[in-house]
Amino acid sequence: MARHTTRRTFAKGIGGAIAAVTLPMAAAGSEEDWTVAETPVDATLHDVVEADDGLYAVGDTGVVLARTGEGWQTVVTGGPTGNGNDLYGADVTDDGERVWFVGASGAIGEYDLETGMLVDHSTPNDVSNNFNDIAVTGTAGEAAVYVAGDSGAVYYSFENGETGSWDNVTPGSGSNINAIDFHGPRSGHAIDGNQTVFVTDDGVTSNKLGIEDADYNFYGLDSNAPGDVWVSGGGGSVYHWNGSEWTRDSTGDASLRDVTVGGGGLTVGDGGAVFERSAGRWTATETPVGQNLSALARGSVDAAVGASGIVLER
Repeated sequence: MARHTTRRTFAKGIGGAIAAVTLPMAAAGSEEDWTVAETPVDATLHDVVEADDGLYAVGDTGVVLARTGEGWQTVVTGGPTGNGNDLYGADVTDDGERVWFVGASGAIGEYDLETGMLVDHSTPNDVSNNFNDIAVTGTAGEAAVYVAGDSGAVYYSFENGETGSWDNVTPGSGSNINAIDFHGPRSGHAIDGNQTVFVTDDGVTSNKLGIEDADYNFYGLDSNAPGDVWVSGGGGSVYHWNGSEWTRDSTGDASLRDVTVGGGGLTVGDGGAVFERSAGRWTATETPVGQNLSALARGSVDAAVGASGIVLER
């Protein structure tokens, strides 16, 4: 794994203690609330994002799907290198004009919605680790890019991923970084396999924010502000940082793989689990599928993606 002389070590702070809250798992809605969309693939879809012209999903074998007026269509096959490396994470520039995605064997791609051009930024500094997630801030062609590595490093470029502009830093003990999300140009959070949340305000150095005494693995992350961070994980857990303490809501037993909160909230996970947040509580919503759900996006159309090419829409 490459290291540069400019690499700086993350400083570690102290996170808040957890206040546990167990919520009743009441059912709401019906199967008609969510419908299954037809897709051209049966490979697992790992992430979904909303860009300027609609939804995009990424998944196994390097597939990138777009939701068009004629339904879901394949716009990229084989990933950025054409080698078919699985894609695990995606994000969109602030102007919604470029979709970035990352995956196995160091895959990093930048897709231009207007031209359909795909730029390959893979294996920065010859690093070929698996990349689990990506956060992008700034506009098309001028983005800051942050990549969560399976080896425990965060790889970053403040020059739109140009060759020679990448550096990296390891925020914790080297455990896999599962998710990364930014709410400002260089301000955001990351979570790792050691049940740790990291916070940064310069895109490089970071503090440990918690979560103390967490008993479950972390999978999903929504970084809205320094005092508004959401983490989803095992045991039906949804954690929230309000700027002074962490609280935990329990929705049941399903591992929750993604979460987004703002004007309401959604979290999705194993066995087709979907929970919606309203009036300060999470409520189970029925879905017409039992496949594991990996990720979700909220917008003009809400969508959740997962195993066997499944896409749920609402």
